[in-house]
Amino acid sequence: MITCYIVDDESHAIETLTAYVEKVPGLVLIGSATNPLVALEEITKSVHPDITFLDVDMPQLSGIELAGLINDRTKVIFTTAFSDYAVAAFEKNASDYMLKPVSFERFLSSIKKVTDNLPASKANAADDHFYIKSNIKGKVIKLAFNDIVHVESIKNYLSIYTGDNKYVTYLTMKELEKVLPENLFLRVHKSFIVNKNYIKAIDGASIQLSNNTKIPVGQTYKDILQNYISEKLIASSR
Repeated sequence: MITCYIVDDESHAIETLTAYVEKVPGLVLIGSATNPLVALEEITKSVHPDITFLDVDMPQLSGIELAGLINDRTKVIFTTAFSDYAVAAFEKNASDYMLKPVSFERFLSSIKKVTDNLPASKANAADDHFYIKSNIKGKVIKLAFNDIVHVESIKNYLSIYTGDNKYVTYLTMKELEKVLPENLFLRVHKSFIVNKNYIKAIDGASIQLSNNTKIPVGQTYKDILQNYISEKLIASSR
């Protein structure tokens, strides 16, 4: 998983890049800000994104100035309507410089350019964690894959259960499934995903987890579960 952050004083520009990030498997947006001072605070103290999309012409602190303060913590991709800042941008070790309006094709090209230079574990989306937005503005929460016991979908929100806590976030199952490793998680119901390592027993149409929580198995997911069991089942040939 590759984490992203967007800094732009125009909300519609943030919306465009957010939509692009959501289209690309392995990319996850962990924050955004219209105020560069807020972005500076978050990037240096809490979120630490792999890639930051950064506008140039902003009040209080320019993108060029901000890049000089964060480029040792994140790869910077400039997004601006002005071509004459390119030299200054690359002097700040910019990874790329995209001119607005940014097309999705140009966005993909930039992402490829940056990920090709990221450590192999990042480029192959082999991280062991991800971030979700909390119900406190500006705060994100780090979750390790191995700590997640199961996930439940309730209307427009997800409840993510770990051994000790429950985290509620505004996501769909489809959005979360994009980042969950298939070798570790199994969708067993339209409203439930379970961590295979926490399955204690399977009894017909329900799964008992190691914390004794019972999870229903949806009719359309029974074959998927059965295939998983068959791969792991040791049975006598007698």
